Amino acid sequence: MYRGRLKRDLDDWVGRGLIDAGTAERLLADVDRRGAGFSIGSVLSMFAALLIAASLLMLIAANWELIPRLVKVVGIIALIWVFHIAALIARSRDADRIAAGALIMGAAAFGGAIALIGQLYHLSGDTFSAMFLWFVVTAMSAALFRSGALAVVTGALSLATFGGGFDSFGWNIGAHGLWAWWPPVGAIAVFALAHWTGAIRAKHFGYILLIVWIWWMTILERAEVYALAVAAVATVVFLVLTVPRSPLASLHRRLGASGSFYALVMALTGYAYFQLSGLDALMTAVLGVVILSLSIAAIALDGRDNGAVRFLAYGAFAAEVLFLSYETIDSILGTSAFFLLSGLVVAVLAFIVIRLERRFSRPVSEVTP
Repeated sequence: MYRGRLKRDLDDWVGRGLIDAGTAERLLADVDRRGAGFSIGSVLSMFAALLIAASLLMLIAANWELIPRLVKVVGIIALIWVFHIAALIARSRDADRIAAGALIMGAAAFGGAIALIGQLYHLSGDTFSAMFLWFVVTAMSAALFRSGALAVVTGALSLATFGGGFDSFGWNIGAHGLWAWWPPVGAIAVFALAHWTGAIRAKHFGYILLIVWIWWMTILERAEVYALAVAAVATVVFLVLTVPRSPLASLHRRLGASGSFYALVMALTGYAYFQLSGLDALMTAVLGVVILSLSIAAIALDGRDNGAVRFLAYGAFAAEVLFLSYETIDSILGTSAFFLLSGLVVAVLAFIVIRLERRFSRPVSEVTP
């Protein structure tokens, strides 16, 4: 997707004489060399590895009772070694897709080994401990092989590990302190692997893990006021990351589009949760103005360069307008008054944003005396 859009832009710039054809070819070659484009072959290779791993596990399950216990254990351990050795050989021959597929099958075999040994020898344990072990070993393998595909698998396992805690301990936070505070550690591990392996998309699992954890810890287990507090903090984080000439502008560039996007997700969902908690009409309208204002500010501050933020803000704005007009306004006159108020707020925000854009677009020498 990115490569196709870039190629169209480069062709347009060449046609308009902005750059020469040689420069356009070198830019496109640099993108291809860094592998930034979407590869259907890589995705199909990952699917093939998952399907083969599933078929092996199902084949073993179909003949479960006929396989001696020792053969089961030795066989599953042998599979782990075979897949990792195959990955090493493929990596040495620059067959990265085959190596990635072999590593995924090796990770799946290790997960099967955990379940197999626990079942054969009736080892006591819980789902969280088993998933945590699977996560740790897969993360180590991803780091050693510097495998982006395995980093993505590790990210998925981080969510599965957190979910396994609910099966083991229920919804009570105090039931197991280690599990309750594990998600930040897991998210940091996922972020580190995404950076080390170059699998930037894997970091989304870390963000999702943090958001789910924050919701569980501060909102679902406490009260609506915590949702408002979390939303306010997330709003400050989003604004600090995206305002022009922010001291954290360099951090925003390193985080990419995802940092501001997930901060905005946390802010909007927190405000929405508080708004849906049975407030009176006045407070509901106030929260509505806050959500609409934040959506517009998000588009103005980060929407031009961040498509995810732009579409999220569009969706939040439309959903909030529909919610307020359908749920909270009892008469046509009241609806008209609300839209008039919202229109005035939007107009003021537009005026402020335009002035800020003009100010920050001027050279520094013109702004400072």
